Amino acid sequence: MSRKPTKQRNAEQVIRQQRVRKEMKKRRRPSRDDLARVLLWQIITAAQAHKDPDRALGKVRDSLTNDLERQGFAVRECEEVFHEIADRYSDGLYPFRPKRHLLPS
Repeated sequence: MSRKPTKQRNAEQVIRQQRVRKEMKKRRRPSRDDLARVLLWQIITAAQAHKDPDRALGKVRDSLTNDLERQGFAVRECEEVFHEIADRYSDGLYPFRPKRHLLPS
């Protein structure tokens, strides 16, 4: 059995992915990225509420940076991105917009 042409495989993948996304929307199932975003927000806000927030945030930053460095990312860039996110979360407001397509009609 010969392999399908790349264009055909890609076209079939687009259709499959659309079907998966539609099903996830129908089931109101969060993606891995949705979970990761909320988890990171929870970790950062908990660290900011700690009795020593600088130390707690530093531990979170170091842990994330070490894991990202092992994946090949630049340490300084990882730290910069972390601090940008932590600064955005520091106002205490819930940072996520409602997903209108998931709200009850």
